[in-house]
Amino acid sequence: MNDTVDKLVIFLAKRDGIDKLVKTFQYVSKLVHWHVEAAHPDAAHRAKQWEVASGLSRKAFRSGRFLTGFNALRRNPGSTPTFRFLAVLANAGEMVYFFFDHFLWLSRIGVLDAKLARRMSFISAFGESFGYIFFIISDFIMIKGGVEQERKLITTSTDKSTDDVKASVRKIREDRVMRLMAVAANVADLIIAVADIEPNPFCNHAVSLGISGLVSAWAGWYRNWPS
Repeated sequence: MNDTVDKLVIFLAKRDGIDKLVKTFQYVSKLVHWHVEAAHPDAAHRAKQWEVASGLSRKAFRSGRFLTGFNALRRNPGSTPTFRFLAVLANAGEMVYFFFDHFLWLSRIGVLDAKLARRMSFISAFGESFGYIFFIISDFIMIKGGVEQERKLITTSTDKSTDDVKASVRKIREDRVMRLMAVAANVADLIIAVADIEPNPFCNHAVSLGISGLVSAWAGWYRNWPS
């Protein structure tokens, strides 16, 4: 498939695709708000409204998303005990994140008591950050294994130019790039989650949040873009 419009239509038909687009809106508007807040307060107010609307929209799109982690554990928990252990911890954290994110959304739109928002935000962000740590560990283990497998293929193969060797090496490298994109997205989202759990000048700065959000969004674009 070479047609860009066809790829874009397929990308936006996915829940993850539309989420990454709206996430881009959310964090671009956050950076715009920070940049123009002092000089152009009216434009800054509009950017803030765009940011808030985008964030709430993303929460609506994620309805039922906690089932993804449950299904991953049910269908493919991991190939070894180590990966199964990491998968349980990572997906458990993600399930907590998405489940309590529902209540955070409902409290912010006024269906539930607004006072619940802070508590739900903390629980959701804690589960999110907990899960990301184990997703990152799992990806680094897989990247390390891929590097070792690639070296073994190159050093032990008698004919390094054969199509089979080239195809295997290409597949390993493509998987590595995807996992590095996943690590980048998870580290960026971890920074955003820490800003909720333990506010600090670095994580809570608009530039740190904006750049982290865009790194996560664009890594997601790359991973979900049709090949």
